[in-house]
Amino acid sequence: MTTKKTFVLSLGGSILVPNNIDTDFLSEFKTAVLKYLDTNDNRIIFVVGGGATARIYQNAAKSVNQDISNDELDMIGIRCTHANAEYVKTAFGVLSPIVTNPKKKNIPFEDRILVAGGWKPGFSTDTDAVYLALHFGAKTVVNLSNTDMVYTDNPKTNPDAKPIKKISGADFQKLVGTKWEPGKNVPFDPIATKLAIKNNLRIICANGRNIQNTINILNGKPFIGTTIN
Repeated sequence: MTTKKTFVLSLGGSILVPNNIDTDFLSEFKTAVLKYLDTNDNRIIFVVGGGATARIYQNAAKSVNQDISNDELDMIGIRCTHANAEYVKTAFGVLSPIVTNPKKKNIPFEDRILVAGGWKPGFSTDTDAVYLALHFGAKTVVNLSNTDMVYTDNPKTNPDAKPIKKISGADFQKLVGTKWEPGKNVPFDPIATKLAIKNNLRIICANGRNIQNTINILNGKPFIGTTIN
């Protein structure tokens, strides 16, 4: 008998809204995911980030109020994740309301797909993804961004940055740091990283724009990306 699995996908807002809302991408992504679910009894949880949309609002808020707190900046980002999550929920026709508290005791999961947004200040939706993985017994959190892999440094500013295929949790924590800052652009939230390591969760970082690659990850096939565990 095949064991049912639950996968948690931390879906970066920059994938959904790179500049403008990319409806073509979400349509193709939806088709591929539903086709995948037709071949098994697995479940998928999408935890949707704020991405560039959140950073635009956060930067705007800082420009008009230099004394704005980190918690206030986080709340702006959280509201953006809710909008993005509702967009994904509607696209997939999910009936359950979006999850806005991953530590709530009784989270309804009546469909094969559940969609979540941000929860509270102090971390990003990556941490929400880890909490939901623990809640529903998922073994892997797949972090989908707009880059293929994790690098030793920012490849946009450092031409000598090298891609990393596998890395230990401890070394990855050193890479992303230990402190969260609103809008921080790292491969995976430092708070989420610490929580995942503590609970022996595997993290995979990959390019969510490569839809077939995401399906390969779900199917346990070779993929382009970085594995942290």
